[in-house]
Amino acid sequence: MAITATTNRGKVPFLQKASFGAGHLVLNLLPGALGVFMFFLLTAFGMDPFLAGLLGGLPRLFDALTDPIMGFISDNTNTQWGRRRPYIFIGAILSGIFFVLLWQLDETNSVTYNFWYFLIMSMVFLVGNTMFATPLIGLGYEMTDDYKERTRLMAFSQTIGQIAWMIVPWFWVLVANPNLFASQAAGVRQLSILVGVACVLLGLLPAIFCRGIDSDKIKNRKELSFKTIFSNLKSLLEGILLIAKNKPFARLCGATFLVFNGFQMVASFSFFIIVFYMFNGNYEMAGNWPAWFSTITAITTAFLVIPIVSKIAEMTGKRNAFIISTTLSIIGYILKWWGFNPDNPWLMFMPIPFMAFGLGGLFTLMLSMTADVCDLDELKNGMPRKEGTFGAIYWWMVKVGQALALVLGGLVLKLVGFDQNAATQSVETLTNLRIADIVIPAITAAMAIWIMWGYDLSERKAEKIGNALIRRRGKL
Repeated sequence: MAITATTNRGKVPFLQKASFGAGHLVLNLLPGALGVFMFFLLTAFGMDPFLAGLLGGLPRLFDALTDPIMGFISDNTNTQWGRRRPYIFIGAILSGIFFVLLWQLDETNSVTYNFWYFLIMSMVFLVGNTMFATPLIGLGYEMTDDYKERTRLMAFSQTIGQIAWMIVPWFWVLVANPNLFASQAAGVRQLSILVGVACVLLGLLPAIFCRGIDSDKIKNRKELSFKTIFSNLKSLLEGILLIAKNKPFARLCGATFLVFNGFQMVASFSFFIIVFYMFNGNYEMAGNWPAWFSTITAITTAFLVIPIVSKIAEMTGKRNAFIISTTLSIIGYILKWWGFNPDNPWLMFMPIPFMAFGLGGLFTLMLSMTADVCDLDELKNGMPRKEGTFGAIYWWMVKVGQALALVLGGLVLKLVGFDQNAATQSVETLTNLRIADIVIPAITAAMAIWIMWGYDLSERKAEKIGNALIRRRGKL
């Protein structure tokens, strides 16, 4: 029996897709800019490396607590503008303003003052960012109930989001350019204003134009008030336990953890290999090659990989598309051994079309599959629908894993003998570094394929679930 085509009711209008994509551009631009600017805490503001590490790690722990809470709140909200959009609107404004304030540090202040200012403002910024990001992810899960249209929506949003990664690598070049800014500190302060304004303007678009399900038809919502805080916390924990028992979702989380964090663990290695292996530690000769490597990767992901992955998913199903794209990424990682060639720097771009299938396929497919899982949860556990909580738990897992990956990445650098104070590195160190750069993400990707092999929420099964839900509660 043929699978039914996308219905008009399931199609997302282009304006809504573009607005949702603008929101994802913000979701990528803020952490991308944050990651670049964090480097200048050391060089421009004189922050102690250990304290800078704390500033990178402590806010993540706070963020991991606020995400599920915000997801629960948006799941149980009912307004004339829907469950998510009011939070997205306010969160976009707060995210932009707080990001700017976060980076208005003065290099003449004491290290202690700047440490506490940045730590406190990081927490404040993350509150605004969580208010924006978590409802936006939940909104995407409910913008269509069509199996294939969900993939198209996520593919489009991921393509727009990649624009951030075409821009962010050049922040390194701009901030360090003495012809543009009086100092690196001034460059960070002024660029943060541009980033903040862009994020407010782009972040408001999904709040204005995107549409989710009719929140009036969502039953069994919890009352949100100070009187119900403790009972709601209990309900949140119960909801998390139910979600944890959802086997397809557990597979999505496990595979994402492996692919994303295997990549993150070695993300900085390419920069070191380009500088120290290909250009023998000469930063001047390395020039803009690292920035171009990141930019070309983002361009390839946006305009080649994501459309191909989306098409493969339509033809073979989402699970098979994940297995195919992840296998291609392993080929890309292996090709890096020949791609990073001191005799021909242009060969570094050779692995990119394969390697980009890793993250390009990952989030396009996983976000789409999580929307399918939300339907399964409603069928098994009833209302209220928990898109916000599902999204929060998924990204909580990503963030915790990312923090772990950063720690393990530093450990790997130490184990291979990398000396950050040395002008050049030994042949043995560089060989071991290149092997780790290939082996670690290849192994984690292969493990992710093994986990997803048993994922059984196919298009046919998703369609049956959707029809069963419509019979039970009507169309939302």
